[in-house]
Amino acid sequence: MPKPVNSRYRTTNWSDYNASLRRRGSLSVWFDPEMPWHAGRSGRRGHPETFSDSAIQTCLTLKVLFGLPLRQTVGLVASLIEMAGLDWPAPDYSTLCRRQARIRIQNPYRCSGQPLKLLVDRTGIRFRGDGEWLARKHGATRRREWRKVHLAMDTATGDIRGVEFTSSRQGDSPILPELLSQIPANETVETVTADDAYDTRRCHAAILERGAEPIIPIRRNGRAWKPDCPAAISRNDILKATGRLGHSIWKKWGGYHARSRVEAQMNRLKLCGERIMSRDPDRQTAEIQIRIVIMNRCSALGRAAVEALA
Repeated sequence: MPKPVNSRYRTTNWSDYNASLRRRGSLSVWFDPEMPWHAGRSGRRGHPETFSDSAIQTCLTLKVLFGLPLRQTVGLVASLIEMAGLDWPAPDYSTLCRRQARIRIQNPYRCSGQPLKLLVDRTGIRFRGDGEWLARKHGATRRREWRKVHLAMDTATGDIRGVEFTSSRQGDSPILPELLSQIPANETVETVTADDAYDTRRCHAAILERGAEPIIPIRRNGRAWKPDCPAAISRNDILKATGRLGHSIWKKWGGYHARSRVEAQMNRLKLCGERIMSRDPDRQTAEIQIRIVIMNRCSALGRAAVEALA
């Protein structure tokens, strides 16, 4: 039997993609002198905020991007303000720490103008305990603790459209409706691709409520459901298709292997650090959301256009 030939690909926009990779290291991408730095009037009682949410998010973005503690972040921001010739004050580290726990992160994303094809997956990220080297040498300790990051990615733009941050005890399937609720109601969702951990009634029902088609493989011991609802009927159709075609052919036919792209996003997420620096759950959530903002911003600067070679 002949050995299968590996697929070969070619990047068609290498010059533009190379320029976008250089721009990712430019501080002008992350620090904009035109942003509203001072907070406006809120109309509520009490002392008003000094710095706007966009200013705090910019400072926290630089903190996460360069892996700096809060005090070093204040020094970096103050030096950037001085080099830009602005008369803005730099927030102190206690202000950044306090606002990080309650800031509403603005996640920029691009719309392709086409129905969304979402890829859903999750990963774990450590925030306490020994590293992998010590765990392998001396054994894992009880103090190793993890959190789960659930992502929903748009296939057309490569941007993360939904993110949820939960404890490690939280299951995967209950989070899918929360991810879909982050998509505006006026946007059409065409397909939702996920692995067999999302093969539940709740997930199939949530996908059908958005008018989308689920591309979810059946679990290994999965059986037909009682056809008492549209979710069960749709899931039974997948079971019949995999029974006739086989799992491998069904995955190629349905485009299931595109889910590897969201797995690559998990690797990008951990390039900002294998562990979370914050300890408070609210601050951890803000830190993860800022990582998503960085990933979307880098994707907006330019992506590689790849085509398969014959």
